[in-house]
This record gives sequence, structure tokens and C-alpha cells, in this order.
Amino acid sequence: MPAMRTEKDFLGEVPLPSDALYGIHAYRARENFPANTRFPEEWYRAVGTVKLACYRTVKKFREAVSREHPDLMGHMNIPGKEILGAMEAAAAEVASGSHFEHFIVPSVQGGAGTSINLNINEIITNVALLSMGREAGEYATIDPIESANVFQSTNDVIPTALTVGAMKLLLELEEKINGIRESTEKLETRYRNSLRLGYTQMQDAVPSTYGQLFSTYSEAFSRDWWRVSKVMERIKVVNLGGGATGTGIGIPRYYIVEVVPALKSLTGLPVSQGENLPEATANMDKWVEMHAILKAHAVNLEKMVSDLRLLSSGTGPGEVVLPARQVGSSIMPGKVNPVIPEYVISAAHRIYANDHLISGLAAQGVLELNAYLPSIGTSILDSLKLLVSMDRAVASYMLEGLTVNEDAARARLFLSPAVTTALSPLIGYHKAGELASVMKEQKCDVFEANQRLGLLADEKLQELMKPDRLLKKGFTMQDIRESL
Repeated sequence: MPAMRTEKDFLGEVPLPSDALYGIHAYRARENFPANTRFPEEWYRAVGTVKLACYRTVKKFREAVSREHPDLMGHMNIPGKEILGAMEAAAAEVASGSHFEHFIVPSVQGGAGTSINLNINEIITNVALLSMGREAGEYATIDPIESANVFQSTNDVIPTALTVGAMKLLLELEEKINGIRESTEKLETRYRNSLRLGYTQMQDAVPSTYGQLFSTYSEAFSRDWWRVSKVMERIKVVNLGGGATGTGIGIPRYYIVEVVPALKSLTGLPVSQGENLPEATANMDKWVEMHAILKAHAVNLEKMVSDLRLLSSGTGPGEVVLPARQVGSSIMPGKVNPVIPEYVISAAHRIYANDHLISGLAAQGVLELNAYLPSIGTSILDSLKLLVSMDRAVASYMLEGLTVNEDAARARLFLSPAVTTALSPLIGYHKAGELASVMKEQKCDVFEANQRLGLLADEKLQELMKPDRLLKKGFTMQDIRESL
């Protein structure tokens, strides 16, 4: 039987393992919210970082009061230097990811994040106690609320930590988007003059190149990169220092003024304190706006991988060859599936679901607070991590090593009656239609059909079917003159 300790609150007493760094508040939360949904470690670390900034600010405030108003020190409930130092060290450990196994509150919960805050307060308190040679649970020395939560509220610490965690992932995502953009640009350059048949509504359309196709992806990812690079500006405002509803009640003005600069200095992130702290506490629309940008990137990723999956499929042109990543069947020998596109499509639709959840729960805020921040934040971080992994998988496991069967693509183009569109300005719509009919009926390419109809000299048609002529943006009178 493991050694136990007893903790109590105004609801009663609870026995806990003596070596547990969590306490009664986390224990009750785990009982009340039995969902097995792991809380994001990125958010946990970020709370540790925010707490560290808070303790450093309290330490400076304590020093200022001691220096300028020593007669008031006895009237202020400020933790002592040793306790603040121990809590600083403990918060730094949380910020590094230590003790995460003692964070037992699930991500889906009630209480607007109070359970998150209290669980981390308990961890910081007990780590600090142990560092001072005390036992976990000796809250007469350091208390999870009186000490670890000094001048803080769940309602300003937890959303601020979400901003910190999201910003760090945004920096990683920005880098990954730039990488995937560079990958598509390389393919655009490599296959710039690689002729292919374009499609509209999945039907043969007009001549194109694989370079042009990859340019549509690289341009979209350039937009994604630009949008994501601007997201920091959209979410940088935090409500730290505002307390429960942003009014700052019960909090020293010194602390309110200094705590966000301390966080900014600690993280190097462009966080700024809201001018209207009640507003920054009450509204979640910045997360709705941010996630819409994340969703747009997921849409562009899904569009590209769906295209490339189609172009590589056995029922499609089969002109694109995706890298073989793993065995595709337990019964069909040699089968290889497009697992990277399938992964991206699956992940993209999870992001779309997250977007719906975030929008709906952001609108469910009531008056001064939104109780659903834990689910909103978990969904945001989930989407960010998914996008980082999607970009990595696409760049490393699909675009790197992707090849195009250029001969097959060119042959397919010249076998399609759609290629006659390029000849309409010279020979007219009806004669081009005759050429297309012969190609269909006799299943021959444009060159053979032209020989049978005698519409153009062979060498002239060869010239007109070159990439630079087929893909020229529009035609001029000089083009017509040169074609005669």
C-alpha cells in the first residue's frame, strides 16, 4: 500500500499518494471530467512560463515595497524571498516540460480553465516545497492559492499562456510553410516546359505544363506564408494582469504595469497588454480569426495532395509518380497506396471540424468570460500541430522524390482532341473541330490526324505544338503572320 497524505478543501477531504505533485483540486477535476483527452503539453509549458513571469514581477514588487514603503510590508500578503525563489525555479521546470505526468486534468472540462490553473499551482507548490526540504502537501508553508496564485487569476493566466503556446507553434508553422513553398517552386522550375493536358471539371481542357500546375501550389503557399506571418500581430494582445474580469481588482498597479513586459522579455515574443482588459478577457474572436487562416492553409494542402493523388492514380493519367512510403496491402502483393495525401486529407478535415468547434464555442462566451477556453485552446493547438506535421510530411515524404513521366504526359496531350483549341485562331473553329473528330474516331494524335486532313504543313504543326507557342499568354497578329 503506497504512502498517502490527506488534503482538504471546503468540500471535504481526499486521500492522495504522498509523492503526488498534484493536489485535491486536480483530483476533483479528474473525477468530474472523466474524458480521456490529454491536455496539450505546449499549453502546460506555456503556463509555466507565464507563472515564471508573474513570480519575477512579484519579486520586483516586493523589493520596491520593501525599499520605498517598509512600514507596509507587514500588511501585504506577499510571499517571502525564499518562497518566491523556490516557486520561480519550480515554474521554470514546468516551462521546460518537467512533471507533466502530474498534470491530470483532461482537456475537455468545465470551469473556464480553473482546473488547469490549480493543477499547475499544485505542481509548482509541491516542487517548491520539496526543493526546500519539505513534504508535498505542506501547504502551511507554500499554498497553491495564497502563494502560487499570487496576484493571478485563471482568467488572465490561462488565456495568456495559450497565446504564448500558439505563438511558438506559429513560428514553427511559418518555417514549415516556407519549406513546402520552396519544394513546390523547385518542381515548378524542374517541370517548367513539361507539357501536360489541363483539365476543367475533370474533363480534358487545354494544354498546360506541370510547371504551371506546381506554380498554382507555390503561389497559394506563398499566400499562406504571408498570412501566417501576420497572425502574430492578430493575437499578440493578452489580458495578463487584468485578474478575474480585466478590472485588476485586488492586484497592485505596479504588477499590472510590469507583468506583461516581464513575459515579453522572458519569451522574446511580441505580446502586448490589452488597452481594454475586460474586452481582452471577454472575447475570443482573435482565435476565430487566427484559425480561419490556419484553415485556409489546410484547404490549400488538401487541394494539392488531392490533385497529385488523382494524377498518380491507376484510374487517372498516372503521369505523376509519388514516392513509395510503405506496403499498401496485407493481401495484394506489391500494392503501394498514396498514404501521405490520405494523411493530409484526414488531418485537414479534423482542422475543419476544429474550426467549427472554435467558432461555436467562441460565440458561447457570456458577459465577462468564456467558459469554454480549454476546448477552444486545445483545438487551436491541435490544428497548429497538425499543420506542422502535414507540411513536414508533404515536403519530406511526397514532394521530395516526386517525379513526372514527361513522355507519357506529352503523348496524352497530343492524343486529346482538346489540343486543337490551340489551332482555332489559325485554321478556325470548324476545321479545328474536324481535326478533333478524326482524332476521336481514329484514336490518333494531332499530328497523324493533320496528315490525313492536310490542314497544316507537318513542320508548321510541330512548331505550333512547342511549349513556348502552346503556353504563350494570348496571341498577337505577329503570331498569326509567323504561322502562315
